[in-house]
Amino acid sequence: MMKSLVEAFPTHLTEAMSIGRAAQLHPSNRQFRNIVISGLGGSGIGGKIVSQIVSELSPLPILCFNDYVLPQFVDQHSLVIISSYSGDTEETVAAMHEAAAKGAEIACVTSGGKIAAYAQAHQLNHIIIPGGNPPRSMFGYSSVQLFFLLAHYGIIDRSFEQQVEASVRVIEENISTIRSEAAAIAKQIVDRIPIMYSEASYEGLAIRWRQQINENSKMLCWHHVFPEMNHNELVGWTGGDNRVAVLLIRNADDHKRSQLRMELCKTLMGEKCDTIIEVWSKGNSRIERTMYLNHLGDWLSIELAELRNEDAVAIPAIIYLKNELSKVH
Repeated sequence: MMKSLVEAFPTHLTEAMSIGRAAQLHPSNRQFRNIVISGLGGSGIGGKIVSQIVSELSPLPILCFNDYVLPQFVDQHSLVIISSYSGDTEETVAAMHEAAAKGAEIACVTSGGKIAAYAQAHQLNHIIIPGGNPPRSMFGYSSVQLFFLLAHYGIIDRSFEQQVEASVRVIEENISTIRSEAAAIAKQIVDRIPIMYSEASYEGLAIRWRQQINENSKMLCWHHVFPEMNHNELVGWTGGDNRVAVLLIRNADDHKRSQLRMELCKTLMGEKCDTIIEVWSKGNSRIERTMYLNHLGDWLSIELAELRNEDAVAIPAIIYLKNELSKVH
């Protein structure tokens, strides 16, 4: 099931564009001072990635929160975007009610649940996406709707539409390369602990790769970013060894100094670890490069799951946790 959902990612992007264009959203006359995106896991990663993509375009700060509570500064001058695929994520539902109590403007992206019901009852702007699948497999739908909401409120323009459409073409034109690269990487790291490193402005992608390997492949791994890792984690490489494998997530628009740092650190890491793999994006825009690497990371997690004989869909630990939490109110 998960494999077919990953295969359908380009179609998801295309369908998401149709959903966003057809969304019936009412205007707002508020003067916003900040934007907060609330969501967790597969529903929340879109906020991190999209906020980084538009950071150079947005005149307002966009912050992502993955918790029950919102920051104190949220008030009637805040736009709070609630992202929960199921519509029942307890932390996000709590954040939505707090946003309402603070008088913030609320807009929602969901497939249903409590959040859809609340949005409809209170006539909030909301976009409904197809339900019934693991949230992490619906990244294409949820992330694209965040672009549409930000454009609706005048935070960004509509140029993202052409870039998302171009992303579909880039992925489709390179799908054989994406899949073969993912398969080759999986064979190299299946018995290691993967460490993802990216430039800071692409951290959302590194997090996405980590999350997909955690859930689909059932593997522990971690991530860090340049240049920050040069000020702490790099020293930890003194104790590095071949139990780990390094995945350098790279883009042509990474900061020049960060690219130099990556080159220098490859040498330092190589003294302790014999598996250092560079993965380069393709595309002419940040959206294209992001969607390309997202798809490659998804396939990597599927390949790892198959090599490890794991069910990519199953998440027994999360189900156990939710069941136990439901017993305590």
